[in-house]
Amino acid sequence: MSRTALMGGTAGDVGILQERLWTGATVITALRTAASAGAAAWALHERSLTLLVVALGIYWVGDILDGTWARVRGCETRIGAVLDIFSDRFNAGAFYLGLAWLQPDLSPAIFVYLAEFMVVDTFLSIAFLAWPIRSPNYFYVVDRTIWLWNWSPPAKAVNSALFAVLLLVTGWMWLGLAIASALLVLKCWSVVRLLRIGLPVPPVAHVG
Repeated sequence: MSRTALMGGTAGDVGILQERLWTGATVITALRTAASAGAAAWALHERSLTLLVVALGIYWVGDILDGTWARVRGCETRIGAVLDIFSDRFNAGAFYLGLAWLQPDLSPAIFVYLAEFMVVDTFLSIAFLAWPIRSPNYFYVVDRTIWLWNWSPPAKAVNSALFAVLLLVTGWMWLGLAIASALLVLKCWSVVRLLRIGLPVPPVAHVG
């Protein structure tokens, strides 16, 4: 497979390969991360579930906006992808820990989900760095099955939205726990598959 294909683009995309921290997309990522975290902190100060949902909405809308901006404006970078991944975890952690504090009966489901999203899924998400691709969105050039179950649009929606929506709408801890557990099993299976593929190790440069 060619380097161009692995980068998730065409020969005309060579300029995108230049890495830089500040792009329109990373500015949006920084702003939505700060705004969502600020709203979550305010929600906890006011003990307001409504404000906490606002924080979640800012996170979700901002996450869609920064990714769309990066693709449309041609400023996708690996730095931006990593920044987005860790910002997602910060915003999700702020929301879910806030929800566990406001509604402690949901804590078992929330903590299983956090183990899945903040540990196992984080490992999966940054694994793209082992290949010359710009983000997990292009992991289909490495393994389509892992991409399909983790970063295809439906998979991303289920992983990031379904759990929160069902918890907020139903308040059923056991349903949330079942979903979080299923996601954890899926992510662990994906890690096993990834390790069977093997992560490329760059050659060690010998000095002297």
